[in-house]
This record gives sequence, structure tokens and C-alpha cells, in this order.
Amino acid sequence: MKLLHTSDWHIGRSFHRADLLAAQAAFLDHLVETVRAERVDAVVVAGDVYDRALPPTDAVDLVDDALARLVGTGAAVLVLSGNHDSATRLGFGSRVLAAGGLHLRTRPAAAGQPVLLADAHGPVALYGIPYLEPEIVHRELLGAPAEPDGAEPGRRRVPSHAAVLQACTALVRADLARRPGARSVVAAHAFVVGGVESASERDISVGGVAHVPAGLFDGFSYTALGHLHGAQAVAPAVRYSGSPLPYSFSEAAHTKGSWLVELDATGVAEVTAVPAPVHRPLAQLRGPLAELLADPRHAAAEQAFVAAVLTDAQRPLDGMRRLQDRFPFAVTLEFDPQGAPGSASLTYAERVRGRDDVEIAEAFVAHVRGGAPTAGEVELLRDAFTAVRQAEAA
Repeated sequence: MKLLHTSDWHIGRSFHRADLLAAQAAFLDHLVETVRAERVDAVVVAGDVYDRALPPTDAVDLVDDALARLVGTGAAVLVLSGNHDSATRLGFGSRVLAAGGLHLRTRPAAAGQPVLLADAHGPVALYGIPYLEPEIVHRELLGAPAEPDGAEPGRRRVPSHAAVLQACTALVRADLARRPGARSVVAAHAFVVGGVESASERDISVGGVAHVPAGLFDGFSYTALGHLHGAQAVAPAVRYSGSPLPYSFSEAAHTKGSWLVELDATGVAEVTAVPAPVHRPLAQLRGPLAELLADPRHAAAEQAFVAAVLTDAQRPLDGMRRLQDRFPFAVTLEFDPQGAPGSASLTYAERVRGRDDVEIAEAFVAHVRGGAPTAGEVELLRDAFTAVRQAEAA
């Protein structure tokens, strides 16, 4: 049996305000043709179909067309909701659509309901675990949380991502136990320990521990992960397909695409990378403006998305326009004057790089007040970010 593992389409997303809908359409064309050419039996889309909970209509039209064509190939199609999707909207009509071969998994309780397939070696059960926001799903999966000893009145302990994901994998294992000899494919949208981040993924750490151990997926024939944008193997049979297009310059070295997974009688026989078409390469340039405009070594960057850092001692007049005279797809411009002292020359993006939302908020409070926030204030900040993410998820 052949499976095609893809994820993190983020349909409707732009790249530094450059429209990517045509590039996303080209990838989906490529995906459909791959399914046909390879005679794929099942397509797994491991979350973040859209870039936001309320996608624009042209994004919805594109996804609708792509899913219809994928189902039209005769392959079973399993789609999860990710942290960027609205689970309710994406899951609309799921019971009706399943009859036609499109299987949507957007509710935690449905994690133990497999899509059942078979080949010459016997049955294959496909399970889908959507993105699990602990604040939203913990009561459904775990019941009411216990109050921690010494807790401040009114404060609740919200279980971690690992706890709610473990509850869903328990549903999968319970169903699988009733299917002796079946091979299992589990799709999940989560941040698994060992995965390498990019700058374009939305942080899911506020309100609970984001990372989940890869051991949660032990014993499954193959685990198709979504969320991280770089294609990578956390373990030989536990993989991220990554996003089909780069969504940040941190992904400049990525090879984008999908995984073609072939199952034999015992599990995974072979996993092959299927490269996606390259819409536009990424280039990161650094130097004085005059040199960037004249150096022939940068000829390849003339058709690339460009992130430039100008090192001129004095900020050049109209730097972006002049840069775009040679590099028409330049999208970001930063300044790092040669000989500038310390952090005073750093951009805001450089100063906050690597910090999570709460750390940035703490630094802001310290900056405007002249002193670090108290532990109680930090807890209030965490609660505020959790509430925002809870509202987005809802």
C-alpha cells in the first residue's frame, strides 16, 4: 500500500506580503499528479490546511478543488485540523463527506475511529489526531483537572499537550487492539521532541508544555506529523513532511515536498521524498548597497525572494527601491551599519528572535516600568496569551 504524507499547506498565506496563491495552486496540481502517477492508495494531510481560522474565499475555493481532485483519483483522503485551522469550520459535513472518500478528523473524540483500508497483506487502519489545544479539549479527554496544592483561588491546572495527546493515542490503541494483525498509520498535528523548528511556525507553548515525546507513537507502523515546516524524521517511522513552500527565510535550505510511504506485510518498507516544485528560491544578501547592486555573483538572486542586510556606515537613501531595481522580489531590508556599537544597531526582529510571547511581554513590562514583572504578573500574562489562543481555537 502506498501513502502520500503532506501537511502545513497554509493556503491563503503570503510571504512578506507577496501573494503565494498561484504557487500554492501549483503545488496542489503537483500533489494530484503525484497521487495519480504513483497510484497512491491514501493521502494524509496532517493539519494546517489553511493559514487562519477564517480563510479568504479564494483559499477555500482552492482547497475545495484540490480535495475534490484528490478524492477523484480513487485514493482515500484523511485531513486533520491544525493549530491554524478552525476545527469546527474544517470539520463541517464530515460524516457526509466520508461516504465519498474524504475523511476529516477535527474532533478529539474521533481519534479512535479509523479509516479502514486493505491490501494484499491485510488491513490498514488510518487514524487522525487533530491539533489539541489543552485549554479547549482537556475536559473532554481527561475530565476536570485537579486543583494543585496551595493554588491561588480560581486558578486551575491545565494539562499539558503531552497529556491530552496521550489520551488520544490511548483511544487509537484501544481501537487497534480490536484489530489483530492490522498495520496502523497515525496522523497528528503536534510538536514532537527531536523536531527542528523554523521561524514560520506559530508558537503553541503558552499555557502548557508544547513538546510531546516521540514515544507516544511507539508501536504504530507509521506516524505522519504536521506542524513543523522542515521535512524531517524524528524516528524512521515518525516523520514531518514539512510545508510545501517556504514561509520564512529560516527555511532557505529546506527541500520542500511530501513523503511517499510504502507499507509491506510488517510495516514501512520504504519512504521516499517527493520534491515539490520551487516557486521562487530564497536569497539572503549582506553588504554595502553599492556592492550588492554591482556584484555579478548575486545574479541568481535576481529572480529570488531576497532578504537584504545593508552594512553601509550611513543608511542609504531610498534603499529598498534601489535594491528592487536589481532584485525585484526583495521583500525585507535591515540595516547593520559597519562599526555600530552593540545592540543599538539591532532591529526589533533581531532583539526578540528566539523569545516566546511571554518573554517578549515580560521584557516590555520591564522596559516601560524599569523593573521586572512579579511572578503573579507573569502568570497573568500567560493567562492572557492562553485566552487569546483559546479564542482563536474556538
